[in-house]
Amino acid sequence: MNINKIDLNLLIYLDVLLRECNVTRSANKLNITQPAMSNGLKRLRDLLNDPLLVRTSEGMKPTEKALRLQPIVRKVLLDLEEALQPEADFNESTSTRVFRIMASDYAASTVIPRLLNRLREYAPGITLDIMTPSDVTFHDVEAGKIDMAINRFEELPQSFHQKSVWLDTFVCMMSADNPIKDQFDLEAYLKAQHIWVSKTGFGIGVGMDPTDVQKLGWVDEALQAIERKRSIRVFTRSYHTAMHLALEQDLIATLPKKVAMVNKKNPDLVILEPPFDIPKIELKMIWSPLLHHDASHIWFRRQVIDVANEFNAQACNK
Repeated sequence: MNINKIDLNLLIYLDVLLRECNVTRSANKLNITQPAMSNGLKRLRDLLNDPLLVRTSEGMKPTEKALRLQPIVRKVLLDLEEALQPEADFNESTSTRVFRIMASDYAASTVIPRLLNRLREYAPGITLDIMTPSDVTFHDVEAGKIDMAINRFEELPQSFHQKSVWLDTFVCMMSADNPIKDQFDLEAYLKAQHIWVSKTGFGIGVGMDPTDVQKLGWVDEALQAIERKRSIRVFTRSYHTAMHLALEQDLIATLPKKVAMVNKKNPDLVILEPPFDIPKIELKMIWSPLLHHDASHIWFRRQVIDVANEFNAQACNK
């Protein structure tokens, strides 16, 4: 096959078709008519001598050849878009840019307030658009529709750029009136009623099953490692909700230390070290390769890391 005879627009068609697996949705994505997209699919099939998408009982599905081509085509297009990004200087003091960030509740409680204070001082015209994990997908980040996602991630697509924001440990938060605070050991912890709080990754969450330890996360997996189990009374995806519920006399919230420190001056709450070992967690920021060399994005990433470093320095001095 002579690559000089290939219409490179067909690669864009193929990329969208293999992500959407639907001709109409693909046409809408590219703002072209459905017949034009159907014609593009026919040309691709003739060019590659493969049906690429076949109809099944579950809708259109990619062929084996299409699945092999998909990551290759995606990388070619991403590399090309990145290379064609215009170079420009960035002046943060006069910029009115909007940065769209997917921030977990954990990140929104810790990083974002400090980042906003920094922007007020150095970039007063910049606006933050904060989204939750349920608002976006990995495709949104990859396409550059979201400037950055800040969260704890277990798995990430290889195409993303990423940087560690910090590592965090866990603490236990409870009411100052909770009687177990004065003799807080493992047995006291296990006899208490607990607030579960966590939310990672992207997408809409589902209901929790108290018996499914693998989905309960770090705290419960750490207990399972020592063959123990806690009694969870409340499930929540909000750290602010968990800290408010910890004011109840009979409930304990085990949560990351940096978010717990938001309420460290509250005299009605007590923060104690857990009576068992829990592995540290890592907060990361990720972004699209399409934005990696953008001057404004480079500046913004630096602000996030500077804020994180200042947070860590303050914590070490206290």
